[in-house]
Amino acid sequence: MGTQIGMAFNKKLGAGLFGGEGFILQRLNGDGMAFIHAGGMVVRKELKGEKLLVDTGCLVAFTNQINYSIERAGNLKSMVFGGEGLFLATLQGHGTVWLQSLPFGRMAARIVGAGGGNQEQGGALGGLSNIFSE
Repeated sequence: MGTQIGMAFNKKLGAGLFGGEGFILQRLNGDGMAFIHAGGMVVRKELKGEKLLVDTGCLVAFTNQINYSIERAGNLKSMVFGGEGLFLATLQGHGTVWLQSLPFGRMAARIVGAGGGNQEQGGALGGLSNIFSE
């Protein structure tokens, strides 16, 4: 049968507005192979009726049997000072969930932060551009 890529519309208002991805999710169907891009370490978790709360940016994929919604991340104090954002993805049911440890936005922030303020350019002319700036 192969693999088909389509769209799944998120029917829940909270998940669409605050989930970070909007109302449209990608849907994969079929018996073929698919490659999914994720950052950091990828964890596969089998849910057997449990409820799992995760950062919305850490969610990579989940099977059809999983109910997906968005919840507020605790009270006002934890939302402001928790450092994880205002909302969490709630996953519940029987099925498989894939999570990533380093979402793209955090990875980009770490790369930019690791460079410091005065970065040298690579290549043959390397630091020559700094001569004119001093």
